[in-house]
Amino acid sequence: MTAVQTLDIPSVKDQVSEQEWKLRVDLAALYRLVALYGWEDLLFTHISIRVPGPEHHFLMNPFGLMWDEITASSLVKIDLEGNIVMPSPYKVNKAGFTIHGGIHMSTDVHNCIIHTHSDDGVAVSTQKDGLLPITQHSMQVIPDLAYHDFEGIALNHDERSRLVADLGDKHCMILRNHGLLTVGKTAADTFLRHFFLERSCTMQVKALAGGAEIIVPSQETQTLVGQQGGMTKEDMKAERFSWEPLLRKLDRIDPSYRD
Repeated sequence: MTAVQTLDIPSVKDQVSEQEWKLRVDLAALYRLVALYGWEDLLFTHISIRVPGPEHHFLMNPFGLMWDEITASSLVKIDLEGNIVMPSPYKVNKAGFTIHGGIHMSTDVHNCIIHTHSDDGVAVSTQKDGLLPITQHSMQVIPDLAYHDFEGIALNHDERSRLVADLGDKHCMILRNHGLLTVGKTAADTFLRHFFLERSCTMQVKALAGGAEIIVPSQETQTLVGQQGGMTKEDMKAERFSWEPLLRKLDRIDPSYRD
């Protein structure tokens, strides 16, 4: 990935708290990483993160920027209904926040949400049996995985309650005939869960495309791997063991996400 041309976006660093600025940098990094790994869908789908405070405000991408162009200052602050609450030269896709808003409204635990329409994620979402326990990656994800049936393009706010109910206490979700979704306390653990979910789907698609008979480990082994992986833990220590190296990777490619 080559460095992108830096857009002329005024910095908002001096207009927000130190805590919010860190969240902005983390969220901009998430968008860059999803683009780096090829999971974006042009301008569609979103990643959101909660801004601490009683106002119930969130950050999400400005509509009209590609994900590898997003910076900390270009992110737009919105309320639970997707209304812009801080001056910005950009607009947001309010309809795209339907899924995110429903989850954010339902709990204070899930501060970050990633939703993608990746090729392999959507492919597995169309398969009747969903994610199969055929790889080490998928066996770590499955104990923390929920499903939500397709109800059409997510524009109906009534769907929020059903999606939240289906998610339950899980952190990963396959939206049938639609795509993938992960939630977490921080940008770091949400990305790590999403990485394992996306990789599990890619491995499954390739394995099934190979045409050979698939080996499915015993239930005992599946349970063991799920326990060993620790994907269901709230504190995955992802900040230290994966997030910092990922940020260094982005800095080597193009550090403008920090602007």
